Amino acid sequence: MPYLLSLLLCLSLSPIWPLGDNPRAGDPFIIVNKATNKLAYIDDGKIQKVFPVATGKTNELTPEGTFDIVLKAKDPYYIAKDIPGGSPKNPLGSRWMGFNAKGTDGSKYGIHGTNQPSSIGKYISQGCIRMKKQDVEYLFDRIPIGTKVWIVKSKKSFQQLAKEKGAIAFREVNEKLAFSFIPLFASSKIPTSKFG
Repeated sequence: MPYLLSLLLCLSLSPIWPLGDNPRAGDPFIIVNKATNKLAYIDDGKIQKVFPVATGKTNELTPEGTFDIVLKAKDPYYIAKDIPGGSPKNPLGSRWMGFNAKGTDGSKYGIHGTNQPSSIGKYISQGCIRMKKQDVEYLFDRIPIGTKVWIVKSKKSFQQLAKEKGAIAFREVNEKLAFSFIPLFASSKIPTSKFG
């Protein structure tokens, strides 16, 4: 029992615990833009990589909004057609990062690999976000459970979208503050007291 209470306390205080729609400054963050079929991975206050993806056959299949990664799996089992993980017939590929869209538990909607790499860039899925094998494995290794995923259809750049969510603005503010103090210390005329 004390272990369970300790675990719950740690999770509730964790910096990656879902605390609203916006990521905490510097936390990993994912933006999927359905207008361009691209995914941006943001970490440490900057866009680290942008990947091509596939999204839903129709606009409503891939849900829009801000969600949390709640489930991660290597070589996921494909329940719908009873295909084991690691099989070349498995349409989920080598990685699954499930998010809690529409009140689900991370097993219905996800960012995953594919056994059809030619589908990337197209509107072809049943609602999930497909990625190339090397791209999904790169992302999987870098994002923890609790990472925010924002799915949107927009003409704005990833830079603009990330600023809108506060995912990259903090770094620019910190840099401006740091540079504003340089002239104080660089001055050769340091004010002194008359009595001093």
